[in-house]
Amino acid sequence: MGVPHCDNVLMLLALSLDMTKEQRAVVTPLMMAGFRDLCTEAGTSVNGGQTVLNPWMIVGGVATYVAKESDYINPEQGQAGDVLVLTKPLGTQPAVNAHQWLGTDAYKKVADVITPEETLAAYAMAMSSMARLNNTAAALMHKYDAHGATDVTGFGILGHVHNLAEAQKAEVDLVLDTMPIIKGMPAVNSKFNFRLTQGYSAETSGGLLIMMPADKADGFVKEISEIDGHPAWIVGRVVAGARQGRLGDDLKIEEVTIPTLG
Repeated sequence: MGVPHCDNVLMLLALSLDMTKEQRAVVTPLMMAGFRDLCTEAGTSVNGGQTVLNPWMIVGGVATYVAKESDYINPEQGQAGDVLVLTKPLGTQPAVNAHQWLGTDAYKKVADVITPEETLAAYAMAMSSMARLNNTAAALMHKYDAHGATDVTGFGILGHVHNLAEAQKAEVDLVLDTMPIIKGMPAVNSKFNFRLTQGYSAETSGGLLIMMPADKADGFVKEISEIDGHPAWIVGRVVAGARQGRLGDDLKIEEVTIPTLG
């Protein structure tokens, strides 16, 4: 981890069989343009790929970088006394689902805990989070002497905490004390259990969960906020243990707001 550069990207594109040719002609160029825009933002370019037909519209890619050993940080160097820093909020899964439910019978499940306006606001924050790259966080890992990291994606934050803990050379545990969650999503989770507050709700394009020395964390949080205009949070600890990941006894759920796309 901690690699902020990319040499080349291959685009993998699936065109939906459920769309008409006219619909595909509109949607496909927009998705390809958005993909290329983020590659440009990341300082790389798309140089090939593959297109297939599929029931669902999908875009993704394969990124490669030829790196020296000093260019990356092995995710196995956590030390007791380190803290855990998270660079994006949690809750993208319920935010996207609640937005999809607007105007349908499914929305009745959550209508008593969140308004349509609050749902739209949460969706806007989720979109902003998912559209933001992790390259600033990756670069700052070197400056602030990070001891390793994981992305937070399909396994949910606690699933990734488990995986990162198991990879450590030292006999340590990773303890998650705080979950910064997009405002309104704990309430949605209370009506439809995404296992968000248990740490297992899947995230799409989630942030980095970074182990770093405690005396470096405040500087990291301050600088990434200054550069990206988005907050990061100190969310946990590395303690002596047996390479396990777990929730803290006094887990704090913190509802947060973040900037949305202009």
